[in-house]
Amino acid sequence: MQKILIDACGWVAVIDSGMNFDSEISRLLGRPEVLLLPKVLEELERLHNERPRSKSLLLDMLIAKSSPIEPPIEAGEHTDDQLVHLAHSHAMVVLTVDGQLKRRLFERGVPVVEISKKKRLSLLEGL
Repeated sequence: MQKILIDACGWVAVIDSGMNFDSEISRLLGRPEVLLLPKVLEELERLHNERPRSKSLLLDMLIAKSSPIEPPIEAGEHTDDQLVHLAHSHAMVVLTVDGQLKRRLFERGVPVVEISKKKRLSLLEGL
């Protein structure tokens, strides 16, 4: 089973696009295991609280669809470092639209799921 790590900006992009995440992720990866780092959840909660109620990030839905994953100590304290470490060491993909993070992931051979302009998810394996 493919595992996918969710980055905060990736989840925000999914929600803002209005796409059906379940059908898009199933089309792309089958039925992946969705994983969520505590630091990503903290960032999403902060962003959620800054947005108007009409722009909810549907965090309850994300939490229900995902499993928490704790990063190892050697992954560091920075969220991007944790995402890169886990994805690289455990052959995961990462949902993100962050350009710097994508570059770091590609340098380590980690595939990235991003949102296209057509409100679809696509799998990228390099720049």
